[in-house]
Amino acid sequence: MDEAIPGLPDRISGDMVSTIAHLTHVSGIAAPTGGGRALEDARLLAPILAPPHNIMCVGKNYHAHAQEFSRSGFDAGSTAADAVPEYPIIFTKPSGAISAHGDDIPLWPGIDAAVDYEAELAVVIGRGGRGISRANALAHVFGYTIINDVTARDLQRQHKQWFLGKGIDGFGPMGPWIVTADEIDGSDLRVTCRVNGETRQNATTADLIFDVPTLIETISRCVTLCPGDVIATGTPEGVGIGFNPPRFLGDGDVIEVEIAGIGVLRNTVRRMPGATPKPSHAVLEAK
Repeated sequence: MDEAIPGLPDRISGDMVSTIAHLTHVSGIAAPTGGGRALEDARLLAPILAPPHNIMCVGKNYHAHAQEFSRSGFDAGSTAADAVPEYPIIFTKPSGAISAHGDDIPLWPGIDAAVDYEAELAVVIGRGGRGISRANALAHVFGYTIINDVTARDLQRQHKQWFLGKGIDGFGPMGPWIVTADEIDGSDLRVTCRVNGETRQNATTADLIFDVPTLIETISRCVTLCPGDVIATGTPEGVGIGFNPPRFLGDGDVIEVEIAGIGVLRNTVRRMPGATPKPSHAVLEAK
């Protein structure tokens, strides 16, 4: 049987953030009806186009990645002694970076020399709140999706913070859809990333330094989480800066991020007009 996208009940808005808020607070919603629309004929948008806050991200949240990042020379101010964080490192990625499954990852002129990939499990908040305890955190999860936290490593190093290097337009592919929390266990999902078919990252969320409940507790202590908020949980070992020399993305590279139980997020790197031509897998020495 061909896969289809069912229509939503009339009472639910087509906007995913308001839909999540509605589904979280109202019981007895009628099931989708009708034949829907063939998936193969549809263009999928990012499941959350405008979360209530920026995408909330977590840095260095896998042990092996924390070590490779510290060794890379791109982690400004970090040493081997403090490579693994004692507390979650939280930063944000603006919603303007969000793009969809199948969209191109842009190489923008002047900021295209050290573009890297990061495969991540993303948590979508359902019931909002502040001061959420770790014990109750999973009751606030609507579901899970995939994010590729694309990063300009040279900007990340130069500015000694992560917002600019990760906040570039088009540097946040998300999707291809949300899988609701009743369908999968986010605590032990296989996360892989392939560049032109070559496996670069391969780990499981069981290896997270700070798990999903801890992240929700930490963030909600300071920020009131809202339905539709997105938390990117961090990336495992195997990013481009983990190689010697680093292996960055070039024009035409195809990036596939796969998470068990969710699916595959696929995007192609494209040079924008005026960008400096670079071969696939461009390299830049750490300084």
